[in-house]
Amino acid sequence: MMMLAMGAATTSKSSLAHPFYINHGSRAHMKLKFFPYELKLQHVFTVSSYSRTTTPDVQVEIEYDGITGYGEASMPQYLGQTVESVTHFLEKVDLSPFTDPFQIEDILTYIDSLSDKDTAAKAAIDIALHDLVGKLLNAPWYKIWGLNKEKTPNTTYTIGIDTPKVVKQKTLECAEKFKILKVKVGGNNDKEMIETIRTVTNLPIAVDANQGWKDKYYALDMINWLHEHGIVMVEQPMPIDQLDDTAWVTAHSPVPIFADESVQRLKDVLPLKGAFSGINIKLMKCAGMHEAWKMINLARATDMKVMIGCMTETSCAVSAAAQLSPAVDFADLDGNLLITNDRFEGMLVINGKIVLPDRPGIGIKKI
Repeated sequence: MMMLAMGAATTSKSSLAHPFYINHGSRAHMKLKFFPYELKLQHVFTVSSYSRTTTPDVQVEIEYDGITGYGEASMPQYLGQTVESVTHFLEKVDLSPFTDPFQIEDILTYIDSLSDKDTAAKAAIDIALHDLVGKLLNAPWYKIWGLNKEKTPNTTYTIGIDTPKVVKQKTLECAEKFKILKVKVGGNNDKEMIETIRTVTNLPIAVDANQGWKDKYYALDMINWLHEHGIVMVEQPMPIDQLDDTAWVTAHSPVPIFADESVQRLKDVLPLKGAFSGINIKLMKCAGMHEAWKMINLARATDMKVMIGCMTETSCAVSAAAQLSPAVDFADLDGNLLITNDRFEGMLVINGKIVLPDRPGIGIKKI
């Protein structure tokens, strides 16, 4: 699909209703810019191991021949990355040897070679590069990948661990706008949270235990109880170092079990077959859209289900992930809805369903 679109770029400008990028033979260079940007949350966000009210973030821009692609690195606590580490990584990036932004494989192989980790920083470059290339092609990435935007799933809306009063308030705020909720569990009030939500709505619920259950028998008992209360899937019920226990839980579970913390990048997918029903892909963990697309195809080839997720992010990174959403089973793309200071307009959620704009690249515009 990419080769077809790039081939079209050689067509004369006058013959195109929506002209693609035309290389005039100039040797323009890509210019990288970046700056820190703290994301402010609407509510205190609590998972099984910590709480926070902000998320550190770095905004990235790649400019080429007058066109700008946007990306970002979002760094929730558990990623182990910081504004300082992302900035340090980006300062090492030298895009000057690359005069053709369409050489995505070569450019991102170079980016990946700069360190063993720093996946959020790598994702920021990847997203900005994809946005740039899509704009040069005048096409959104779902079209470049050959996906049908009518097949986008409903997205979950996340409710963090909290008191019954706050959980009820959050549920009332979102129950009429979404078709499926996501609830953080793994604390000491899991049943209380679900029972509180059930006083407000009967919507399907996905739960994320964030490795919070340590005993496989307890985990399965909880999953059976949750299933009786309308839960349709469970993310990461047990710690990443208890893979055999997780495989036992998955084999006995009445609902699919998805890997979250257990899966980071492409190399992690195959070892998880049989231990999980599916994988949750997040751009900040896997280094961006390029590798996420490979992970989706590998998971499908091994009969695993796929979920596309996000961190707390602006509409930049969330919209980038949304370009992949027509190819997945579940989506958790609400990170931009949890903040008060978004910089972009991008993917929308209408009646709970992801709606992709037809803007080129990752589908965003600056506010």
